[in-house]
Amino acid sequence: MKTYTYTHPKEIESVSEVPIFNDNGQITAISKRIYDNRLKRALDQFFDYRYFLKYEVSDKSSEKSFTIKKIIRRGKLWYEGFDHKIGKKYIITYENWKMGIPELTITDGIIKIQINKQMEEWSEFLFEGTLAARWKAEFLNDQFYMTLQIDENSPIQNVEFYIAISQAALFVGA
Repeated sequence: MKTYTYTHPKEIESVSEVPIFNDNGQITAISKRIYDNRLKRALDQFFDYRYFLKYEVSDKSSEKSFTIKKIIRRGKLWYEGFDHKIGKKYIITYENWKMGIPELTITDGIIKIQINKQMEEWSEFLFEGTLAARWKAEFLNDQFYMTLQIDENSPIQNVEFYIAISQAALFVGA
């Protein structure tokens, strides 16, 4: 498995750039929470920084790679992700919401990845029942220490894809 690590401030509203390091200690990507304008940021503060959620992850040369945003319409919640390098859109939804055990599903219309979300353990990304990647956040010394591992057989090897989804859906949540 390829391993990536990064540290995020405890303030989920932080808009500072967060470097993502590979297992050789080199910067692989940069994550950043963004707002389209000041009004959205002010409104988001009112909603405990969980309403106007948008993350942008760039590659190591600061070129925008993957963007994810939270969508809430007519009482429904989902995330939309966009891979800027290949021009592909992903939808991340909660399934089985009414059964009391919501599961996150990522799809581009062809592939489907299930996320087993855990609060204090590894959250697993499963493709056809097999572990594709896993992500974990640990809170120590007033910071979150994040670890992402991507299996070499995962259908998606894009670290920016997993970081963006993990930041939005797992770190901030619904």
